[in-house]
Amino acid sequence: MARMANIDEIIALPPSPETLFDAQSAFGHEGPFELEIGCGKGGFILRRALADPDLRLLGIEWANKYYKFAADRMARRGATNVRIMRTDARHFVIHHLPPACLSALHIYHPDPWPKKRHHRRRLFQKDFIDAAIRALVPGARWAIQTDHAEYFEWISELMEQAVGIERTEYDDPDFGIVEATAQTNFEIKYREEGRTIYSLAYRKLT
Repeated sequence: MARMANIDEIIALPPSPETLFDAQSAFGHEGPFELEIGCGKGGFILRRALADPDLRLLGIEWANKYYKFAADRMARRGATNVRIMRTDARHFVIHHLPPACLSALHIYHPDPWPKKRHHRRRLFQKDFIDAAIRALVPGARWAIQTDHAEYFEWISELMEQAVGIERTEYDDPDFGIVEATAQTNFEIKYREEGRTIYSLAYRKLT
């Protein structure tokens, strides 16, 4: 059984202005580095961490109650290869992620901001996509999931215009994605409600 961790081991503070995130300092060891944006209560990132202790996994969550819950959950389960950070994910990716650092990027059920006047608040914008692609290593995978049909079309159009990635199959056991399901808390809830789940996956070109 994994040892319980101190929650201070799990929490990662946002980088200072003009500073890039240093995964080596944050985790203290080498290994593939993955990011989940909007990790919520941490269901997906916890399963991924326990399945492969060699991974280094950073979960970003803005909602304070979920951020605290996820960090405590990782500590209680001894998932010492996970760090949880409360910060603005868009700003973090654009300003604080080093080039070619991520082996995988997971974004499941981002806020769709459905009202047209709020579309500018959506995570998926050209500058965010360009920065995320820059942060992926060649061959890295980017998996996306949403239950919102219009936002799915928005995301799909922007991703198809992006340079440096190619569409790939979503089902990929090597990335813990089987039968087109990431099994996040949102996905489990929405499937129980009978909602359609839309999935996309891309790979960084070499």
